[in-house]
Amino acid sequence: MPSSNTLRIAFAGTPEFAVPCLDAVIACGQTCVGVYTQPDRPAGRGRGVAMSPVKERALAAGIPVFQPENFKSDADRQVLRDLAPDLMVVVAYGLILPGKVLAIPRHGCWNVHASLLPRWRGAAPIQRAIESGDAESGVCLMQMEKGLDTGPVLLVRLTSLGSDETGGSLHDRLSALGADTLAEGIHLLVSGHLPAARPQPIEGVTYAHKLDKAEAELDFRRDAQALSRQVRAFQPWPVAETRALGERLRIHGAAAVPGVSGEPGQLLRADRDGLLVACGDGGLLLTRVQREGGKVVSAGDYLNARPELRV
Repeated sequence: MPSSNTLRIAFAGTPEFAVPCLDAVIACGQTCVGVYTQPDRPAGRGRGVAMSPVKERALAAGIPVFQPENFKSDADRQVLRDLAPDLMVVVAYGLILPGKVLAIPRHGCWNVHASLLPRWRGAAPIQRAIESGDAESGVCLMQMEKGLDTGPVLLVRLTSLGSDETGGSLHDRLSALGADTLAEGIHLLVSGHLPAARPQPIEGVTYAHKLDKAEAELDFRRDAQALSRQVRAFQPWPVAETRALGERLRIHGAAAVPGVSGEPGQLLRADRDGLLVACGDGGLLLTRVQREGGKVVSAGDYLNARPELRV
C-alpha cells in the first residue's frame, strides 16, 4: 500500500517515445493513478483499430486508461479531478491541454520535450534538429502553461549529435534520456529539492513544424550536405525519395561528397559504393535505396537489377 505522502501522478502520452517515461513514473515509487492517451485509431496496412503504445503499456501494468477526444467538456475534466493527481506528466500526448486542466494537479503539469528549449518548440523537434545541422540536442523537463512549449524549464539534459545521427537513433536516445530526466525531477520534487523553474529566453525561439510526406522529395538543386541531413532526419519516416533515376526510389542511406559538379540530378557515377548524383553544390552518394514495392537494398544490389545505370 502506498504511504499517505506518496505523490499521485497522472500520465498523458501516446507514441512509443512516451513509453520509457511512463515506465519511469511506474518505477519511481509513487502512485500512477491513471493514464491518458489518444483514442484508438486505424493503423497499418489493414487499417485495423489499434491501441497506442502507451495504452498497451498502461494496461499491462494494470493502470486505468482514459481516452477523451479532448478536455473541452467538464465531464472529462471532472474525471481527472476525481483522480486527485498531485502532478500530471505529459509526453507527446498529441493534445494541447487547456488552462482548466493544467490547474487541476497540485504541482501542475510537467512536459518532457525533446529539444533544448526555446529552440524547436512544436511537433517535430528531433527531425528538425538533424535537418538543420544542430551540433547538439537534448530534453527539457518543463512546467506547462497555455502556450505551445513556452513554459519555464526545470531540468535540461544535453546530448551531442553524431555525424550519422538519424531521426530514429535520436528518437530512441532522447526517449531514454527523457525518462531519466523525468525520474530525476520526480525524485527532486519528493525530496523537496526541485530547482526553481527558469523562464525560457525570448532569443533563439524556433518552431519545429510537423513532418509532412510532401517534404520527402529530394531537390538536387540544393546543397549536398543539406540533402544528406534530410535523408538522415527523415529516417524512419517519411523517408526521403527521388525520381532522378527514372523511377521513384526511397533513399534510406546517403552521404555528401564535396568537390564534384554536374547538372543537378545528373547521375555522375554508379558502382558498388553507391549512386553519385550531382547537386547544387557537391554530390549526394546514395548508398541504400528502395524501389516501389521492394525491399531496402544496397546500391550494389540495386545496380544488379539495373545494370544500365552503371557509370
